[in-house]
Amino acid sequence: MELAYYSDYAVRLVNTEEPARNKDSLTAVEAVRDLFGANAQAARRATDADVTRFRSVRARLRAVFEAADGGDETLAVDLLNSLLLEFPVSPQISGHDTRDEDGKPDWHMHLADHPSNATAGFAAIAAMGLAFHLTAHGVDRLGLCEAAPCRNAYLDTSTNRSRRYCSDRCATRANVAAYRARKRLETERSEETGRNADTAQPSTPSTDR
Repeated sequence: MELAYYSDYAVRLVNTEEPARNKDSLTAVEAVRDLFGANAQAARRATDADVTRFRSVRARLRAVFEAADGGDETLAVDLLNSLLLEFPVSPQISGHDTRDEDGKPDWHMHLADHPSNATAGFAAIAAMGLAFHLTAHGVDRLGLCEAAPCRNAYLDTSTNRSRRYCSDRCATRANVAAYRARKRLETERSEETGRNADTAQPSTPSTDR
């Protein structure tokens, strides 16, 4: 498993909240467990107390994305480093049950955590994955969706650093909104031009009889 894969943990956690829409899906321990995905063993460690702890880590991870999106690379790195120091992990070589075409273990790097609770384990993996993505691709590859009011986090993996939206849905919505705005502007300009033309028409002098 590529270590950068773990960066998705950070995105999943940050996007459980949509501040501009006053939405928050991280309200119960079941939501915490869902964030672990296929890692059922780690998910089973979650308790009700992890809901509040997860929200705290979420706010700190969002701050990393906000700093990166705002162009403050140093702040983004400093915020991420503070998470790495607080939630350390131990890289290990793992083969699990996977085999290559010759039947040998498919060795790969794996992040093994030794947490005191589910939040510590998830935070460690999310922070380390985000750190690998940042150092491999650049701070500017961490973004927040430009389709207001969304502001969901995303990782830009495009070849030309062109991603601006968290999903195709948001990209379509933004494009439609931009098209409608252009059409409104064209209509307003056309109407203004018409009014100006009418005003500029010379009045026909009246003839006294």
